[in-house]
Amino acid sequence: MTDLKLVALDDEDLGVLSAHMQDSVFKVADIAWSPRDAQFSIGANRFVWEEAARKRKGFERRRAALVFKRVLAVRSVGIDRKNREEVLSLLAVRFAQKGEGPDGTIEIALSGTASIALDVECIEAQLADIGGAWETASKPRHPGA
Repeated sequence: MTDLKLVALDDEDLGVLSAHMQDSVFKVADIAWSPRDAQFSIGANRFVWEEAARKRKGFERRRAALVFKRVLAVRSVGIDRKNREEVLSLLAVRFAQKGEGPDGTIEIALSGTASIALDVECIEAQLADIGGAWETASKPRHPGA
């Protein structure tokens, strides 16, 4: 499999990015916010959904970087930022437009009651595999799915 590289510039693109990041896991220490650069990033171990449908066992995870640009502010709920070893699981990435313009809030929904909100000038996100792949025996499951 080749490394995944995606760019999201609108809500539809963000939905594709979200599907590829669903069930990614990362530590609080893997989150970075640079107000000066207006950039927010997460280094995560993403579940390789694009290959999962072809396999019955021996699923795969890959190290990936999820980067949001043009970020004005960051808020979080349900995350202890001092506990850098806490593992978080990403469920979805959504966008809520504020008005007529391209600005709005990107919500990164996490398992439990945790979430991260990014106030952005517009949608500008990148997802790229940045490391090797490794096998995992289990495939994430969702109730009712």
